[in-house]
Amino acid sequence: MGHWTSMDTDLYAAAHIVRPLFPSKVGVFPPSYHLVSTGVCIHYPVKASQMEVAGSDSDGREFRNADEMWREQTGDDNKKTQWYRDGVAYWEGVEASVDGVLGGYGQVNDADVKGSEAFLQTLLSELFVDSGIGRHLVALDCGSGIGRITKNLLIRYFNEVDLLEPVSHFLDAARESLVNENHMASDTHKATNFVCTPLQEFTPDAGRYDVIWVQWCIGHLTDDDFVSFFKRAKVGLKPGGFFVLKENTARSGFVLDKEDRSITRSDAYFKELFSRCGLHLYKSKVNSSHMIRGDFPRNYLL
Repeated sequence: MGHWTSMDTDLYAAAHIVRPLFPSKVGVFPPSYHLVSTGVCIHYPVKASQMEVAGSDSDGREFRNADEMWREQTGDDNKKTQWYRDGVAYWEGVEASVDGVLGGYGQVNDADVKGSEAFLQTLLSELFVDSGIGRHLVALDCGSGIGRITKNLLIRYFNEVDLLEPVSHFLDAARESLVNENHMASDTHKATNFVCTPLQEFTPDAGRYDVIWVQWCIGHLTDDDFVSFFKRAKVGLKPGGFFVLKENTARSGFVLDKEDRSITRSDAYFKELFSRCGLHLYKSKVNSSHMIRGDFPRNYLL
């Protein structure tokens, strides 16, 4: 959905690149990587469960831990259904524009795209032979909203991009922008499929994607659905493919946004969930090209 939070808390934009774990005789390493030294494989053990760390909601209410919050918000099937229904309903009331999908922070669009592009260029050069030139590259844009990331970034580097978005009028706007109005579109770089399905219900075709890009939308998933989504989505990656997860992070614990039904997790919280998914944090980088509420966006390669 392309969501930018407006909560009054110090948050960081973070991009996570996550790769499935593959066993080896000397440890667990990302697939298709040559072992240069044992320092390539960096594990981030969590000494105490981040689900036991206190958090708060957008009204300032404190929770002892994430389990307490999740029991209250999604503790039975009816509550969980309502959680997702309310989240989609919030975005259904938002205009299909850059400012709308960025939660009123449209001014960060250019800096966001620029930072993401620098990050993506580095990844392609490091992870693909000849930066992927000569390969038919396919990406999935999760929570694509109006196609902001696809139009401004992904379609320039990938031959095909599929868009996944649960809010129908956002997806309609994306289709109009990327197909009907995009007279510069070509058969070699195009938006291919527009899928109106929420993350928690989506399963990709096996082996279709080189990159699955998930930006500012994973906060709408419960912890269990977060894990289930990435476990299903791994099947959609080609050999050597990877995830990019770009998301705001809280300084510690979590912050629940009661208005749009999303949660901002801390860096350590994310790492615990990655471990549960069987995903590996590979590399991180701070994006110092712009500041959000006094903080630099952080980029993680996993």
